[in-house]
Amino acid sequence: MNPPPKLNHESLDAYQAAIEFLAFSVPLLDQIPRGYGSMADQLRRAALSIPLNIAEGYGKRGINDRARFYDIARGSAHECGAILDASKVLRFVDEDAYGKGKGLLYRIVSMLVKMTG
Repeated sequence: MNPPPKLNHESLDAYQAAIEFLAFSVPLLDQIPRGYGSMADQLRRAALSIPLNIAEGYGKRGINDRARFYDIARGSAHECGAILDASKVLRFVDEDAYGKGKGLLYRIVSMLVKMTG
């Protein structure tokens, strides 16, 4: 059986890291207690926003359009970082998971900065 075709944005390291962070965020959602549902919902939406905006930006022909979507993705990554910080302070996430999540987000943001250059 042949592998499915890939779209060009799937080869971007930033996109791959964003997908990895999205997968990382799913178990974290289960660790957020019931009274913090809005926080979990915000993480769910922001984590999904990163790869979606990278993909959409890559599909744009104009450099300004592309940069706008990469900026949105970068903003969503920063938002996820703030949610991780809050999760750490509220003791919803352990030190190892916190470090892994922040490391992924740092990589994503660094790549997006270079991509909007």
